[in-house]
Amino acid sequence: MKRRDFIQQVSAGGALAMGGFGLQSFMTTPKTTKITILHTNDVHSHIDPLGPNKRNANKGGVARRASLIESIRKENPNTVLLDAGDIFQGTPYFNYYGGELEFKLMSMLKYDLATLGNHDFDNGIDGLYAQLPHAKFEFVSANYDFSNTIMDTHVKPFKVLKRGGIKIGVFGLGIQLKGLVEKSLFKETKYLDPKETAQDMSRILKTEEKCDLIICLSHLGYNYRQKDKPSDLTLAASSKDIDLIIGGHSHTFLKKPTVVKNIEGNNMLVNQVGAYGINLGKIDFYFDTNKNKSAKGTSIIV
Repeated sequence: MKRRDFIQQVSAGGALAMGGFGLQSFMTTPKTTKITILHTNDVHSHIDPLGPNKRNANKGGVARRASLIESIRKENPNTVLLDAGDIFQGTPYFNYYGGELEFKLMSMLKYDLATLGNHDFDNGIDGLYAQLPHAKFEFVSANYDFSNTIMDTHVKPFKVLKRGGIKIGVFGLGIQLKGLVEKSLFKETKYLDPKETAQDMSRILKTEEKCDLIICLSHLGYNYRQKDKPSDLTLAASSKDIDLIIGGHSHTFLKKPTVVKNIEGNNMLVNQVGAYGINLGKIDFYFDTNKNKSAKGTSIIV
């Protein structure tokens, strides 16, 4: 990607004032702490760029994503890299290696955390477990109860990261597996209500863990016509204390994050970057000395 194109992509993002401060006031304050959140979703084993006859021809690819991530980390060491699930299934790489290559490459890119999507069970829960030694990053999922499965203790409900003196709480939510995945593949995994789980997680991360920034890694889907079906937008509107929902499952291409009013009437962000590694999501949070925050986000074409 040319530098000019990269700058244009980043500058096209939308700004969100949080905590009563405008974005520009943070950017001109020397003591501002900038936290960059990079994210992917639904990569579906796409290691190489898309072929010339595809809709997004020659876009994506792990090598290009690695270069982009490296350049952003050099710009801001306070960077976190996350994935919202469906790492597996979609190319012969998965059929042949069973997920080993995907996890090894994500480890080389130094992902911090990922959540699980329905297709990550396509080789069964035993197949997923077998690939864990290749993952040098952790998995979070708060509404999948793995206590009666081989994955017990290998997936945490949340994780607290620290960057530049800022505590970042990240928890995961997964979609209902029943009806999407054969029971024999996910076995005794129990699905818990995502709305109730999100309320518990945001309370724990806010009041007990004292996090300054709370992120939900969601594989619920962006939005549905059936309003009673859990989605990122319905979750955002019915929650509090969550600053950012990073979504997956629905392969929704957003040029910039959606601003949603939460249950307390405060602004929060929902973002998703489509699928197949075509885009990399980038959200910059700016904290002043009192840890009031604002944010600016965009989707960068890889």
